[in-house]
Amino acid sequence: MDKLIDTWDRIIAAVEPVGDWVALLPLRLILAWEFWESGVMKYGGNNWFGSVQDNFLFPFNIIPADFSWFIATWSELLGGIALALGLFTRFWAITFIILSIVAISGVHWPDDWNGLAELSKGYAISDKGFGNYKLPLLYIIMLLPLGFSGAGKASLDQLLSRFIRKN
Repeated sequence: MDKLIDTWDRIIAAVEPVGDWVALLPLRLILAWEFWESGVMKYGGNNWFGSVQDNFLFPFNIIPADFSWFIATWSELLGGIALALGLFTRFWAITFIILSIVAISGVHWPDDWNGLAELSKGYAISDKGFGNYKLPLLYIIMLLPLGFSGAGKASLDQLLSRFIRKN
């Protein structure tokens, strides 16, 4: 049994430093792609925020729809690039968490629900009258480690941190 535990400890000791470099990278890359893609669709599309703005949480429900569209579009485009590079990762993670919460409230939350069983039906990709908050909720959950831990070692944040500490 001791040999098994020792072998396991050696495996963990070998894998842990690699995890510091790559564990958060797939999260950053998939989230960067998703937010970038959403920003590109907004950039080339028509502003539909006016039709759902009343559903946005305060203070986003009082900001003019054109300004909200502009901010959401450019946040997704610039933030998508920044996440891919691991640049200002905590800032962008928090920004995207807020953006996702507003998106859930404005677009993905069901208009009406009468209990948790009905609300749970909205945990879906397609809206069949119960909302479709699954993807933005998953994005929030995936953004939490980036907000709390940062980008990881394979990032520009790490390089900037080293540069700042040297000077």
